[in-house]
Amino acid sequence: MDMLANLSLGFSVALTLKNIGLCFVGCLVGTLIGVLPGVGPIATISILLPITFGLDPTGALIMLAGIYYGAQYGGSTTAILVNIPGEATSVVTTLDGHQMAKQGRAGVALGTAAIGSFFAGCVATVIIAALGAPLTRLALLFGPAEYFSLMVMGLCFAVVLARGSILKAFCMIMLGLLFSTVGTDLETGQERLTFGIPSLSDGIDFSVLAMGVFGFAEVLRNLEAPEARDVVKNKIGRLLPGWDDIKQSIKPVLRGTAIGGILGILPGNGAVLGPFASYTMEKKLAKDPSRFGKGAIEGVAGPESANNAGAQTAFIPLLTLGIPPNAVMALMVGAMTIHGIIPGPQVMTRNPDLFWGMIASMWLGNLMLLVINLPLVGMWVKLLQVPYRLMFPAILIFCCIGIYSVNNQPLDVAFTALFGLFGYLLIKLGFEPAPLLLGFVLGKLMEEKLRQALIISRGSFFTFVERPISAGLLLVAVAVLAIALLPSMSKKRDEVFTE
Repeated sequence: MDMLANLSLGFSVALTLKNIGLCFVGCLVGTLIGVLPGVGPIATISILLPITFGLDPTGALIMLAGIYYGAQYGGSTTAILVNIPGEATSVVTTLDGHQMAKQGRAGVALGTAAIGSFFAGCVATVIIAALGAPLTRLALLFGPAEYFSLMVMGLCFAVVLARGSILKAFCMIMLGLLFSTVGTDLETGQERLTFGIPSLSDGIDFSVLAMGVFGFAEVLRNLEAPEARDVVKNKIGRLLPGWDDIKQSIKPVLRGTAIGGILGILPGNGAVLGPFASYTMEKKLAKDPSRFGKGAIEGVAGPESANNAGAQTAFIPLLTLGIPPNAVMALMVGAMTIHGIIPGPQVMTRNPDLFWGMIASMWLGNLMLLVINLPLVGMWVKLLQVPYRLMFPAILIFCCIGIYSVNNQPLDVAFTALFGLFGYLLIKLGFEPAPLLLGFVLGKLMEEKLRQALIISRGSFFTFVERPISAGLLLVAVAVLAIALLPSMSKKRDEVFTE
């Protein structure tokens, strides 16, 4: 009964005219950036953070959440029609989705992807609503030591699940933690790593770092190597799948929803791994695996359900524990902090309107995305023909105006450009920037919890292993790293990410 009362509160918040409008804007923008390859939700949310300053916290987060899970829908359109994944989670969809489009079944592929995503999104929202209260009650048992150990475990998962070298991912995490220490120490009043620059005394601005490393750097990367876009010339055909297609898709959609929902909770790249795991499972379970890669509808239904389920269950650790499981959720933590909301278990008790309003808005968002994606396919096809040379200068101008409007500081724009060049250099050297942002967001909180735990234990580091929950979390972190570093596992991991 409590859940029904909470959901009733959530819908009363989400169904206000303003929040419906913001949810629609978020879903529309998310679909747009999913359709247009080369921008992505991380860069877009970074760019739009300054706009949210004028909104109330609930409306701002509803819009940003809509952008994130909306991008999962839009990415499938590009993957099917152009054979270019608009999103990392849509890579697998290109294998069979584009083959279906070549066979004149683009509409069926798009319809299956949208319906599977809608179902997965609705189920994931139910899971969030069901687990929200129990996990929040569990999180209230956590003290500073447990929180510190939980964040260490999260960063270890992020290192293991990041693409590329484990050493490079570890370096990015450490660099993010280092960036988080820039500014004035709140306890001693001493300035740290500011190099005498007055504007750094308050630390590196979150929106400056995020927009530079993701927004600017992504634009530079795409301008360097623009992707050729060969839109399928065949007719899209009917959008609703036939009865045979539905029968073939039901089980993959159910399995994909389960896999994506579970993996989406994992810190690091859990939501990205969901579609790959779903595709692998469908291929192994198929009576004729040779159909895959040649237009098998299961290869679209399963992964598309997995990526949307994972995108939404990623909100569980954020909303209940205040721990972001990936870079997009790290941006959400930044948005919450900007609006004066401390992420964590207290959000449900102190800001129930925000917590349940966001969950209710996800149902509305999934329904909106179904409407946005299917009837407007023709418009998205036209947008795919927009040349990069027109799109990216407009994005850069928008970024500069947005970042200047935050503090009215020209130096912020210069710092953003500097971080943009730095982010571009990281990409060129094979470093993934996402763990850096995760380390930066968790850094201040980790330092605070570490100090609190040591003050309570009078300086004894044994407090982290004497407390059972803290010791258990640290043990999991060590085990995850140890297993990932085993030669056989390391080789298998490299093969999976190469595929």
